[in-house]
Amino acid sequence: MHEQLIQITSGKGPAECERVVYLLSRLFMHEAEKAGLTCELLEEINGQESRTLLSALIRVHGPDADVFCRSWEGSIQWIAQSPFRPTHKRKNWFAGITLYAPVAAGVWKDTDVHYETLRSSGPGGQHVNKTESAVRATHRPSGLSVTASDERSQHLNKKAATERLKAKLAVMEGEKLMMQQQAQWMEHQLLERGNAVKVFREKL
Repeated sequence: MHEQLIQITSGKGPAECERVVYLLSRLFMHEAEKAGLTCELLEEINGQESRTLLSALIRVHGPDADVFCRSWEGSIQWIAQSPFRPTHKRKNWFAGITLYAPVAAGVWKDTDVHYETLRSSGPGGQHVNKTESAVRATHRPSGLSVTASDERSQHLNKKAATERLKAKLAVMEGEKLMMQQQAQWMEHQLLERGNAVKVFREKL
């Protein structure tokens, strides 16, 4: 399969696990690009400290993207001294990676999406973008909503919002299936530790 979505999450782990999500998202994209794949960071949910993330959603595209992503799926162990609690004895931290297929064609209908234009936020002063270039896309059946304001073009923001909405819908549908199959790991809920598919070690 040429396109996959992966979600990296700290589960309910402490700030150190949120730091792992941040570092792991960068490492994953670097390794994917070395393997000839293209990555797009679709969404980040910030953690409680600087350079930490509760979760990251990444789209991976290219030949055998599913094979590459499957090699990362599961619990990831990260061995490092805590930068937040230097005297803390624990050095093993965990994050989880879940693989999702792109949203099925039968689930997505363009007519189910409502678009709104918004005034793009930005730094103050005379150079602020005062046009309504930001776009909010809402998927009516699910209630999911995303906003894109990265581009100065309304057209490009609409395209970005659509892709992000498709990705979030794919995650939602995948989580429904996981619940039906009584999966042991779900976003921000459970994270299996001690059975890591990959182990990374920082200099202690």
